Amino acid sequence: MNGYLDESNFMMVEEGFTTRDLLENLLVELCQASDQQAFFLADLGDIVKKHLHFLKALPRVKPYFPVKCNGSEGVIRLLAELGAGFACTNKAEIARVQSIGVPADRIFYSSPCKQVAHIRYAAGRGVQLMTFDNEVELSKVARSHPHARMLLGIAADSSPPAHPSMAFGATLNSCRRLLETAKEQAVEVVGISFHLGSRGLEPQTFAQSVAAAQLAFEMGTELGYRMRLLDIGGGFPGTEETRARFEEIAAVINSALDLYFPDGCGVEIVARPGRYYVASAFTFAASVTAMEEVPVEQPGSDGRSLWHCCTLIPCGRCLSVPQRPCPDHPSHSSGLRGPPAHGGDRIADGLELPELHVGDWLIFQDMGAYTIAASSLPGGCPQPRVTYAMSRLAWKAIQLFQGKPPPTEDDRESSCARLSCGWEMAETLCVTPVFAPAGII
Repeated sequence: MNGYLDESNFMMVEEGFTTRDLLENLLVELCQASDQQAFFLADLGDIVKKHLHFLKALPRVKPYFPVKCNGSEGVIRLLAELGAGFACTNKAEIARVQSIGVPADRIFYSSPCKQVAHIRYAAGRGVQLMTFDNEVELSKVARSHPHARMLLGIAADSSPPAHPSMAFGATLNSCRRLLETAKEQAVEVVGISFHLGSRGLEPQTFAQSVAAAQLAFEMGTELGYRMRLLDIGGGFPGTEETRARFEEIAAVINSALDLYFPDGCGVEIVARPGRYYVASAFTFAASVTAMEEVPVEQPGSDGRSLWHCCTLIPCGRCLSVPQRPCPDHPSHSSGLRGPPAHGGDRIADGLELPELHVGDWLIFQDMGAYTIAASSLPGGCPQPRVTYAMSRLAWKAIQLFQGKPPPTEDDRESSCARLSCGWEMAETLCVTPVFAPAGII
């Protein structure tokens, strides 16, 4: 093993025991201890399965996990163990990744807008790969990090931005001027980056973006740069119901890469899958700490409102209906609220929920992406703890993936069983050590 993750970092789940069983046990323990604090349960085996599937679907692409999507220690340790890189947006994220021993050459400072102090921090820690999309950003890096290796970020999609992350990136018309400016300031440009990042994008948008990146590559090559790295960003869905969509996106990307950056051309490909890796791996449990009955005749009333002090579901997030304790019980139109002291405490309205009481638990699946707070919560609420679990089979799969000694005959037979210890729908995946990620410059 690489030493980033060991059995002390998670609970080993034996065969036949699922995270549903573990969740029920945790809830019983908390109720017996009168502890109603919210918590996450993370199935690390689900992330192992996603990683192997990503490398199989996109064999030429090395994943760099965006830490802002989920900076929990168990996720970082697991992905480091699997050989993934990390995309960081500030010095705190760089420090978090390097604190477990991840080398600087596996870190991509991917923020399009960086503070000078953070650029200097990255330089002092040996992090060289970063991006720019305007002259101001280029000048900051030129002054503060002379050894940086830069990717020019392009806005490859010309349609109006559907997501804030799409507002960044230089147009193709401005690429040559930015590359010439970089040459004047003696900044090394090594490739092109784009980030679509929206869950509503059509797969064909990736192909259009790869084509635009190839045009920008040609501009850089004409100016004398050794262009050798393409970053295709994120935008990969990560829940069970979007699996077919991921396959469609992967097929489009592979076709575009074969056309514009064929194998053997000397260009390495990286991506930043975030939601894809962690969304389905995390389950969130929160107890009802207060309730208010709202008269049905009150204007705008949903019937009832429920509060939980430490719910971390972002405002406006689409939620699946929480698991009902008993589907035979009548439901009520209800709303959910987060920390009472926080102005944006509205989570969801119009949910059909069964009759609930203070102390009851609500369970939310697919809660791994952008739900782990990076700082203290409003209202003095403690951070929900994360309990990590992994099946023994997934742990053996990691060893097999890393080319460890062949397993016993029994293990070899089980290596084509489900890796996730999660909900019963986990897929079967044969694991062989053939999807080794490509090196990075």
